[in-house]
Amino acid sequence: MSSSTIHRDRPLITAWSAVSPFGLGRDAFAAGVGRGQPAHEVPDFDVRKVLGKAGTRTYDRATGLAVTTVRELLAEAEAARSPIATGGGTALVLGTTLGSADSCAGFSRASFEGDKPYDVPAQLMPNVLMNGPAAATAIRFDLKGPNTTVAGGAAGGLLALGYARRLLAAGRAERAVVGAVEEQSPTREWLAGDTDRTIGEGGVVLLVETARTLPPGRRVLAELLALDVRLDIDDDPAQALADTVREALDQAGATPEEVWAAAVTGQPAGEQLAALVGTEAVGRVPALLGDTGSAATVFSLTTVLSLAEHDPTAAGRVAVIASLDHQGLAACAVLRLTGGDR
Repeated sequence: MSSSTIHRDRPLITAWSAVSPFGLGRDAFAAGVGRGQPAHEVPDFDVRKVLGKAGTRTYDRATGLAVTTVRELLAEAEAARSPIATGGGTALVLGTTLGSADSCAGFSRASFEGDKPYDVPAQLMPNVLMNGPAAATAIRFDLKGPNTTVAGGAAGGLLALGYARRLLAAGRAERAVVGAVEEQSPTREWLAGDTDRTIGEGGVVLLVETARTLPPGRRVLAELLALDVRLDIDDDPAQALADTVREALDQAGATPEEVWAAAVTGQPAGEQLAALVGTEAVGRVPALLGDTGSAATVFSLTTVLSLAEHDPTAAGRVAVIASLDHQGLAACAVLRLTGGDR
């Protein structure tokens, strides 16, 4: 690998998995999308029961979700006889809002309520750090490439995807496991404040590679054509969303008529997106998991991939995945759905 050469080939999404309110793994998620029934909490998720007792004593819920999601990705690839290499060539880029808000609150509370310094559980200190889930995941699965946590609100998943694209372009990694994780907890619900939206949770990851390093026989599910991010500085978030979607489509060389599926998460903006790419494309992607924070965009993308796998009309068409948060940060990714061909 060279740090001075910029590679221009487009990132390819070649696998994905999720731990979601529909259960553990890709098949459970796809089945849940097929049923179309909303769900918000990963059922019966006990970290030590799911991952075993070895090395998990200090894992909090967010860390357990992240580790389990990557475990599912690696296991599913192994079962499909298309294993994912680990070691120094594999980066991990994970979006999140706070890591575990519940762990941060609990640790801080202990520091105020304890009589002595040793009343604060020092072994839980890593859970206070935002990069705790990504660090624990990399250690458990020997992912020795760049390890990055991206906190960007509703756009966190897309920002993580953009960061991974830069790592691959710079030759800093041969492949990247990219995704996001959010927990459902009383602290996160309290932070959300008064809202009609139900808090959701889960972990979701993509395997992103390039044609340079693609192993023989690996299926390509989608190609990242463009990604645009911008901040609303004119107090007109609808216009910021429109600008980022149009710019991303323009960079991709795609037209609104080519869009097969589209979704926007963060602030309610489905009507604005439908005005840009069509009602049919927006209506194709159901929102089933509630407010999953930084994971929402990646869950939208895996929903599209799940639906596309069973619809031959999706092959060769375009997907638009966008976000708009309450502070006016707008982001949009445009992907070409390949239908599983290279």
